[in-house]
Amino acid sequence: MLLKLQILSLKHYTMLTQQDLKLLAQKGISESQIEAQLECFKKGFPFLNIQSAATISNGILSIDENEAEKYLNIWNNYLEKNHKIVKFVPASGAASRMFKNLFEFLDAPYDTPTNNFEKSFFKQIKSFAFYSDLNKTCLENEGKDIDKLLVEGKYKTIIENLLSKNGMNYGALPKGMLKFHHYPQTDRTAMEEHLAEGALYAQNKTGNVNVHFTVSHEHLPYFQKLVIEKQPEYEKEYGVKYHISFSEQKPSTDTIAADMDNKPFRDDNGNLVFRPGGHGALIENLNDIDADIIFIKNIDNVVPDRLKETTIKYKKIIGGVLISLQEKIDKYTELLESGKYSIENLREIIAFLQGSLFIKNPETKHLEDSDLAIYLLRKLKRPIRVCGMVKNVGEPGGGPFLAYNQDGTYSLQILESSQIDMNNPESVALFKSSTHFNPVDLVCAVKNRKGEKYNLPQYVDKNTGFISLKSKNGKELKALELPGLWNGAMSDWNTLFVEVPIATFNPVKTVNDLLREQHQ
Repeated sequence: MLLKLQILSLKHYTMLTQQDLKLLAQKGISESQIEAQLECFKKGFPFLNIQSAATISNGILSIDENEAEKYLNIWNNYLEKNHKIVKFVPASGAASRMFKNLFEFLDAPYDTPTNNFEKSFFKQIKSFAFYSDLNKTCLENEGKDIDKLLVEGKYKTIIENLLSKNGMNYGALPKGMLKFHHYPQTDRTAMEEHLAEGALYAQNKTGNVNVHFTVSHEHLPYFQKLVIEKQPEYEKEYGVKYHISFSEQKPSTDTIAADMDNKPFRDDNGNLVFRPGGHGALIENLNDIDADIIFIKNIDNVVPDRLKETTIKYKKIIGGVLISLQEKIDKYTELLESGKYSIENLREIIAFLQGSLFIKNPETKHLEDSDLAIYLLRKLKRPIRVCGMVKNVGEPGGGPFLAYNQDGTYSLQILESSQIDMNNPESVALFKSSTHFNPVDLVCAVKNRKGEKYNLPQYVDKNTGFISLKSKNGKELKALELPGLWNGAMSDWNTLFVEVPIATFNPVKTVNDLLREQHQ
């Protein structure tokens, strides 16, 4: 049947059938995109050239109490002007990795907790916010509560009731739907904690709170159901009106898989195989948000109310830093666009770019005034992000660096280890010299001084993707991840890093992280 289909050829003889073309049309992916992605597999991605690690006074702003008060006031005044603020929460994907250790226990040849992880889970099982639900599920399915099952040594039965579809289905649910924190009168999911947070720092003058979650298609009904159940409760508690929206990762951002010869990978039925493009694909979702200011924070980085004060304070502070930065950029942009600037003005703007945004280009001294003004405008008229950075305490994640760009400048960037040439001792030394890391704590301004929205995909550095090895049905394949949302996808933004306390970073990567004091 396949041979009867019309065969089409791309630039490098990538053979696409009519069936392939139909699939591409359904996804909204062009042939040129496929060709470009296959070229990435062939050529790979260049390593980034680091100028230095960003540190305090060299790219990272450290804020004392007086400055903190100033930025808090700036943010609170901004809220009074009734701007539209959105809290953007990437919440796609199942929580299966959170339960990796428990899935391994189910498959293990032994039946009693053996390693430290397993022992800690069962020893402190009553400390989990989902304990009550799990106990109820065990009673319904087994006719016995958790205490009785523990006495009988039926540890795996308890785990099955937690993870399986016939139980609580936690192994397949998204993190946002899992109960993270216990309160005297209720237990809150991660999603609910984000609703509470939004009311505390992103509520405008009229009491509107906008929260947007990116979710997987199969998980959308869970989120929608929880919103229907919980929104009235949180509106009453915080005296606000929520506007909660959802989006899914666009099929057009999926990337083609390749075989070991860098040809399109096909499944056993001869169909092209596509994979999600990673969190960098969400730049499209972010681009669809109509807002003046957007906060970005991962779904699992939340704390109970008793610990929220520090988080709320620093969210407002980085918001104030952003507004202060935006006002200066708008002032300079207006001056340059008017044409009524002096050489002193140009020098002042260069000093601002170098001293506040850490954008440096040794070639600017050779430019004529008119060309210099054009260059400065190009650097100023871009989306802005202020990123919280915490001191490096060995947590995995990208770090803040000054890195070279394709136009010869160097500027502040968040880099992952995969973007560094680990065979280059100098690069490795610079990477290891980083004092801070990125906890995914961003606030963004995505409109120019006239209120016109920037087209965010135009500011992506397409040379910062990533290739990894995967498998499908026992066959090896290459997978292509798009430039990460807060890495290469925001490479060409104006950026400033601000030191924030480690107390603002409390991710839940494994289920036992919920046993940490910060989540109790």
